[in-house]
Formats: sequence, C-alpha cells, structure tokens
Amino acid sequence: MSSERKAAVNRKTKETDIRVEVVLDGTGSSDIHTGIPFMDHMLTLLAAHAFLDLRISAKGDTEVDDHHTVEDLGICLGKALNQALGGREGIRRFGYAYVPLDEALARTVVDLSNRPFLAYRVTPKESKTGTFDINLMREFFRALVLHSGMTLHIDLITGDDAHHAAESIIKSFAKALDQAASSETRLRGNVASTKGLL
Repeated sequence: MSSERKAAVNRKTKETDIRVEVVLDGTGSSDIHTGIPFMDHMLTLLAAHAFLDLRISAKGDTEVDDHHTVEDLGICLGKALNQALGGREGIRRFGYAYVPLDEALARTVVDLSNRPFLAYRVTPKESKTGTFDINLMREFFRALVLHSGMTLHIDLITGDDAHHAAESIIKSFAKALDQAASSETRLRGNVASTKGLL
C-alpha cells in the first residue's frame, strides 16, 4: 500500500466549479465550503468518522436548486477516492457499519471492488430538513459510486426525522469506508481478490 494516499480533483462546468482534496490516512480534519450548509455538515461528518483529511470548495447554481452541486460533489469525491486508492493493494476491501442517531438506524456495506453499483434502500418518513431534501443524497452516492469504482449498499433500517436519517447514513458510510480502505498486513501488498486484480 502506498505510504501517502491522497488526491486532488477539479471539475468546472457551466453549472458548478468544484475542487476536492482528500487524504485517506488522515486525522478527520476538514475545511468544507459547498454553498449548501447541510452538505457542509454531512461532508464534515464524513471526514471526521472516516478519518479523512478533506478540503472541498464548491460553487454551483444553487439559485436553481441543489441538485447539480450535490451530484457534482459526488463525482469529484468519487474520482478523488479512486485516485487515492490507486491499485488498491493491501486494503481490506470490504467494510460495514451500523450507526444509530436517536430513532434513526442506518447500515452501510462497502466493497472497494472497482465495480460500481449502488443499492440505496432509503425511505424516510420525512425528506426535508430545513430547505434541504435528503433524497438528493441518493444522487450524491450514485455519482460517488460511479466514479470511485465502489459497490455500495445503504439501508435506512428506521428513521422518522430527516436530519437524523441523513446523519446516520453518512456516519455509517464513513465508518464502512474507513474499514474497507484500511490496511490488511496479511495481504503483503497484494489485492484482496482471488483474481489478483481489483
């Protein structure tokens, strides 16, 4: 496994202008400014609980709505994670976590397989927290999966409050990602696949 796993990605379109910097083996520090306060909160939680060092700056057409910015954040973070993972030698590959927040309980299972697939079984009783629609989190994760080469299963097992539901999801994703991307010394630098390649 590389001693320094980090990446930086820039994406500029007519709708968004985003820069993401990630260090996989970090301390959980973050500096995040997306123009969407709720996404700032979610991405700060992601950094803290996955022990990523994460720097994100984003400007988007939020006067239209939050969709383009949220989706493009997923694209950029997915690309950065893919680059930082490199050939994926020596990583555990699989990770899972259950995280509660009051009445909400989320389960996330990750396979850093280089095979993008999202199963997102989330039907909260409420979808709005403030002005943010947490259904947009599906678009964030879909874009992240496609550009990181990750198989991702997210289940909201229970949850009434939209904020609690979203927070339990992002924290469970963070813990599962941290586990999957962590080092497994018994692999001796090989990949966790009988094919010999991820």
